[in-house]
Amino acid sequence: MTDGSTPAKHKHRRARRIAIGAAVVLALAGMNGPALWRFGSEKYHDYKINKPEYKADNGHWDIVDMPEKYRLNTIHAALLHTGKVLLVAGSGNNQKNFDAKKFDTTLWDPVANTFKEIKTPNDLFCTGHTQLPDGKLLVAGGTKRYEKIKGDVTKAGGLMVVHNEDPDKPITLPAGTRFTGKKNGKTFVAKDDTVVDRAKKVFDPATGEFIRNDPGLGRVYVEAEKSGKQYETGSEDNYRVQGLKGSDTRNVYGIGQKIALDKKDFQGIKDAYEFDPVAEKYIKVDPMNEARWYPTLTTLDTGKILALSGLDDIGQVVPGDRNEAYDPKTKKWTYVKQKRQFPTYPAIFLLPNGKLFYSGANAGYGPDDVGRKPGIWDFETNDWTNLKGLSDPTLMETAGTVMLPPAQDEKFMVIGGGGVGESEQSSKKTRVIDLKDTNPVFKDGPSLDKGTRYAQSSVLPDDTVLISGGSEDYRGRGGSNILEARMYDAKTNEMRRVADPLVGRNYHSGSLLLPDGRVVVFGSDSLFDDPANTKPGTFEQRIEIYTPPYNYAGPKPTLTGGPKSIERGGTATFKSRHGASIKNARLIRPSASTHVTDVDQRSIALDLKKSGNDIQVTVPRNKNLVQPGWYMLFVTDDQGTPSQAVWVEIPK
Repeated sequence: MTDGSTPAKHKHRRARRIAIGAAVVLALAGMNGPALWRFGSEKYHDYKINKPEYKADNGHWDIVDMPEKYRLNTIHAALLHTGKVLLVAGSGNNQKNFDAKKFDTTLWDPVANTFKEIKTPNDLFCTGHTQLPDGKLLVAGGTKRYEKIKGDVTKAGGLMVVHNEDPDKPITLPAGTRFTGKKNGKTFVAKDDTVVDRAKKVFDPATGEFIRNDPGLGRVYVEAEKSGKQYETGSEDNYRVQGLKGSDTRNVYGIGQKIALDKKDFQGIKDAYEFDPVAEKYIKVDPMNEARWYPTLTTLDTGKILALSGLDDIGQVVPGDRNEAYDPKTKKWTYVKQKRQFPTYPAIFLLPNGKLFYSGANAGYGPDDVGRKPGIWDFETNDWTNLKGLSDPTLMETAGTVMLPPAQDEKFMVIGGGGVGESEQSSKKTRVIDLKDTNPVFKDGPSLDKGTRYAQSSVLPDDTVLISGGSEDYRGRGGSNILEARMYDAKTNEMRRVADPLVGRNYHSGSLLLPDGRVVVFGSDSLFDDPANTKPGTFEQRIEIYTPPYNYAGPKPTLTGGPKSIERGGTATFKSRHGASIKNARLIRPSASTHVTDVDQRSIALDLKKSGNDIQVTVPRNKNLVQPGWYMLFVTDDQGTPSQAVWVEIPK
């Protein structure tokens, strides 16, 4: 036919194909209706979240394209003044890595998205860290020995306190030294070297006569030579140290308490390093006096760095009379006279008046009735003032704490939290406290939808706070990761949902602000990989970046020129092509984050004057508010859009 119509036999074939296709679709729909619905729903969701208007209202999440060679179990992350991000795993909570001495650090350039492996000198898994005045990062503590749960412990182990009654010399006992009980006859082996101080001569203060020698003490973890319950001890005993000669056989001895097959906690190290962002390497400095695993490092009003808490080299919480400080000038550690004990990774911040604020948030380990209450610590006098009003006070483990912007307001928010240990309980509360009030008390802020442990929080240059992730249950148990994010407005005390993250985050997670106003979110260490809790968890190595709505709001204001260094109380002038629209300026200290604990980040309001394209900023004089070091300087326009940050140094 030549009229363009379809032949009859072709019409029948087409009708048959349509009928068969319809039958197949109906069959698939009947068999896989939910799957097809999910497929369509996911496609629509992808379409929705990538629409420009959605991004402008809610922001957007992207997963970093990271070559497999550089992927690691990121547990610690710090933004350096070079703009690069230090990602630290150490052994990454992986016993096999620890046994193989495979300790990882990666240096990431977020602008070029390039990566570099950094030689890691020790197991920095669960170390402490903080920014130093010269732009280096102080890293102190880490892992000496992994934990063993009770069923996995085959050799009885425990603490041996070694005594030295010789006032003339200390003594060093190497790893492998054997201790034999005088009563029980059982022999235990030292797992590490230990140095025992010389004895101290004690004299009568009135007469000057010699009274006694107080023995020098050393502590070492010991294990039975052989496996089995028969090698446990139930009581204290004196132990003879084998291999000694002469007077050392009388002067040196051990005293052991219970040595058993109990659970053995992680054990810390004394080692400390400074990471140099320019040389891009770790530099060893004086070790701490105490081994620490899970410590917090906080800058004091003197500029020294206070090291608090942590598990020591036998797996016990470091007592409060062993707090110590690092002097960046001498690179030495000394004990401080101030005595106060905290659980591990306590959230402790320096206030503008030089005192320390403790929110009560912590990462666990430690007695449930010691150091758990929030308060103000006058470090000079060692006086403590309890703070009241905290809701869900027994759900403070794995809670987040953030100094709300601007730092001059002295307001803090505590976010979520969970019960002690592996508790299923979690809090949906946020609590806000204004320390400028005459009688400051915690008041509930906006609630989260669900009880939330491990929520990440980052201060943004527009005075909002991004709060994201976390899980309802311990380490995401039961498939309880929370794929939600919120923006909290510090000015209005209001919170709203924004774009949902793509990756669940729980234990061993954190976040940090980049100089372009985006936020990096890293880590997550689920106990299980399935909601039924049957498959062991795998560490989440993917890194996400959240782009806030303000980065989709149109052209960003520019900020150029100006000095690289500004004195406290000093004024500096920068250029901006958008001078007329600039509304405020903020100095934001770069983050050093781990276990949702980041005591470094703070946003400081600067006095601002404008003249044409000239932007003049003045830095506050208060050295406790503006600690020495490197900062990101942002200006924000009248639409709430921040500039790309300019790095400036605040000298000592």
